[in-house]
Amino acid sequence: MTEDRRVAVIGAGAWGTALGMLLAEKDEFTVTLWSFEADVAESINDVHENRYLPGVRLPEALRAETDLSRTLKGASVVISASPAQVVREVMTEAASNVPTDALVVSASKGIEISTLLRMDEVLGQILPEQIMDRFCVLSGPGFAKEVAGHAPTAVVIAGRTTEAAKEAQKIFQRPYFRIYTNTDIVGVELGGALKNVVALAAGITSGLGYGHNTIAAVITRGLAEMTRLGVAMGGERATFSGLAGMGDLLLTCTGDLSRNRTVGYRLGQGESLEAILSDMKAVAEGVKTTESVYELARGCGVEMPIVEQVYGILNEDVLPAAALEMLMLRESTSEEWS
Repeated sequence: MTEDRRVAVIGAGAWGTALGMLLAEKDEFTVTLWSFEADVAESINDVHENRYLPGVRLPEALRAETDLSRTLKGASVVISASPAQVVREVMTEAASNVPTDALVVSASKGIEISTLLRMDEVLGQILPEQIMDRFCVLSGPGFAKEVAGHAPTAVVIAGRTTEAAKEAQKIFQRPYFRIYTNTDIVGVELGGALKNVVALAAGITSGLGYGHNTIAAVITRGLAEMTRLGVAMGGERATFSGLAGMGDLLLTCTGDLSRNRTVGYRLGQGESLEAILSDMKAVAEGVKTTESVYELARGCGVEMPIVEQVYGILNEDVLPAAALEMLMLRESTSEEWS
């Protein structure tokens, strides 16, 4: 293998591991995962397993490191896959070791609470302009466990330029992992973040014991809210009808592997948020993102009633049943998509 085909994946959670596994199975790449946790790195290297992706045998070619400089040395592709709220901290430490000619791909879904910035904006404050000129975002409906099991999956890559998006498309394309491209980074990033909040709402309604009618309403009206905010922030309306919007929303609102839906379901069942989060191994991005989206909507003057009620449940002790009732009893209006 040649030096210029090294890939560094920053973040050894389920999604980072699945993407690393996907690339490690291509003979043209040498892939190294960076893990904050030493025991996770040891498990990947010694027994080819990761507790964040249970039941999946990792390829022996996939190696893990706890040292960022060693992970990034000679990398031509860098994948940022840490939880959204720690991307700034991790990538600030990594920045000086990111090769200036590397293609950087963000695979984190969320909005930074302290700044209300998207991940591309966060990374734009950390990485040199030369690197950001070739920056891309990967998003869409993909459960890590299913990607690791080679389930046919379609996602989207948005790049600062068409050339960068096509380069990333070629790198990630597999017979079971189909990549579509566009250049709407704002819309793709917002779709990946906002759908987690709606998934919490979908889980809450299921936890309350309601069925398909209610879930369909939450998904459809949730998509309307996502689109309103996305367009107000500069995203393209069509993006929210695609893989990063409707596609990821459907997956996260209905799939049993969805951490955000699971948190919502348990909230609907009457458990406290503290109890739910205390026994979860992985991060449910929607919990933190709800606060960010709530503030963004207020700042943009965009009406997002579902987001408002999820925020109330998470932060103001609003009971799930009362939140649903408030949504149903809102003033009657026409169906407006934007």
